[in-house]
Amino acid sequence: MLKEIVIAVQSYFKAHQFIIQNRLWKWILIPGIIYALLFAASMYFFGRSATGVIEYLTEFSGIRNWVQKLENSWLGFFFTLAGIIFWIILMFFYFSLFKYIWLILGSPIFAYLSEKTSSIIEGRDYPFSMKQLWADMIRGIRLALRNTLWQTVYTLSILILSFIPVIGWATPILALFVECYYYGFSMLDYSCERKQMNVSKSIEYVGKHKGLAIGNGLVFYMMHGIIVIGWVLAPAYAVIAATISMHEQKNS
Repeated sequence: MLKEIVIAVQSYFKAHQFIIQNRLWKWILIPGIIYALLFAASMYFFGRSATGVIEYLTEFSGIRNWVQKLENSWLGFFFTLAGIIFWIILMFFYFSLFKYIWLILGSPIFAYLSEKTSSIIEGRDYPFSMKQLWADMIRGIRLALRNTLWQTVYTLSILILSFIPVIGWATPILALFVECYYYGFSMLDYSCERKQMNVSKSIEYVGKHKGLAIGNGLVFYMMHGIIVIGWVLAPAYAVIAATISMHEQKNS
């Protein structure tokens, strides 16, 4: 799996060169700017919402008053740390919902970019078909809804684990890898569909190549650390890198 993660990470650098060489910027910047604006607005409201949820739960359960009455500095430290961890996991959960909405809305562009990338690499044309584009959109929506369900189940389980001392400290990392896997899964599926895999076969393929999905999603999230520019470039780079990584994996 580690080798596949390396392939997925290297594919982002190759995607950058690929975009420059083939002048794909118009397909990168316009949807990227829309994504960046939506991301900034959603993260602002998600952050306030997550804080409100934690404050409500601590007040409703009486935990805050109980900790204050005990006047134990260590207990207060663990309570504060647990609150931070819970907030981080909630933000991952909120972002996953936003991510799937974007995947549904952006599925026509992602499908086109994946197909364009593959056609250039393979030196063959994929004739445009509105019927096929519609089928790709429906498939993308179905897969996004399926992944939303499973990721929600895993995230809720991780939220419960976050309340367990010591073990809970590792839950943000676990939540991050779940996020990376399912986002990378969606990016790889465009290539799986073009190889005439049905949804079941696609799930089986990505399950056998988890490293490609995790590596793709990991760099996608890391790019969000580059304010504005990273937000604009991350979605399109992810789908092009995923297409390249599948070709790299096949050749290796």
